[in-house]
Amino acid sequence: MTSATTTSTQDQSADCILALESVSRFFGSVIALKDVTLRLRRGEVHCLLGDNGAGKSTLIKTLAGVHQPSEGQYLVDGKPVQFNSPKDALDLGIATVYQDLALVPLLSVARNFFMGREPNKKLFGLINVMDIETAATTAREKLAEMGIFVRDPHQPIGTMSGGERQCLAIARAIHFGARVLILDEPTAALGVKQSFNVLKLIHKARERGISVIFITHNVHHAYPIGDSFTLLNRGRSMGTFTKDTISKEAVLDMMAGGAEMQKMIAELDGATI
Repeated sequence: MTSATTTSTQDQSADCILALESVSRFFGSVIALKDVTLRLRRGEVHCLLGDNGAGKSTLIKTLAGVHQPSEGQYLVDGKPVQFNSPKDALDLGIATVYQDLALVPLLSVARNFFMGREPNKKLFGLINVMDIETAATTAREKLAEMGIFVRDPHQPIGTMSGGERQCLAIARAIHFGARVLILDEPTAALGVKQSFNVLKLIHKARERGISVIFITHNVHHAYPIGDSFTLLNRGRSMGTFTKDTISKEAVLDMMAGGAEMQKMIAELDGATI
C-alpha cells in the first residue's frame, strides 16, 4: 500500500471511532473474509447482518483482537493498530459480548458483574479480601442506571432469565469503560419481551455516546435500532447502507438472496424470468 493510499484511508476514517479498511482474513487456503470495509461512527449503532457462514464470527474476532487481518488495515480513532490479544482491544475501550456471555451461573450477580475486578477491603487491616457489600451495592446501582432492576445482587446469576443475563453482560462492559460495544447475536434465543429489553439497553448505550456494532441475522431486531447496516455474504461485503438509504424490505431481500433467489425459485418451478 502506498503512503498516499494510506493517508487517504486514514482521512476517510478520521471521524470514525473504529474502522476496518479492505480487510481480508485467510486460514491457509480458506478465505474467511475478503476485502471487507466497515466504519463505525461515534455514537452510532452499526448492524452487521449475515446468515450462517457469512463471515460474521471471523469479523467479530478480528475486531476483538483474537485474529489479526491477513490484509488491510484496522484503525481506532483514525490511527492504524495491530492487536495481539483481546486485552489490547479492551485497553482501547473495545469490549465484545459473545453469545456465551462469559458468566458463571453459580456465582452471584455482583460477583459476575465485577468478575476479576472486584473491590477490595482490608481484613484485620492486613489481608485484601473482596468487599462483598460494596460490590453488591455498586452492581445494583449501576444495573438500575441501565434500567435493570435486581431484587437481590447476591442471588446466583443462573436464576436470572436469558435476557437479564444478556443485559448484565452489556451493562458490565459499559461500567468498565467500553467506548465500543461489539454484541454477538445478543437477541438470539430470546423471547419477544426479552429481546425488546436488550434493544432498549442498546438504545441507552447509544444515548451515553457509546458506539455499538450489533451482529445479528435478524433484520426485524436490527432495523428498528440500527443507524447503518453492513451485509456480509460468504466473507464479502454486499455493501453498507444508512437507514435513510435502504428499507427493511430491501435488507430482507438482500439477506434472502434477492434476484438470485427469485431466479432459483423460478427455475425450480420450471418458469423463466
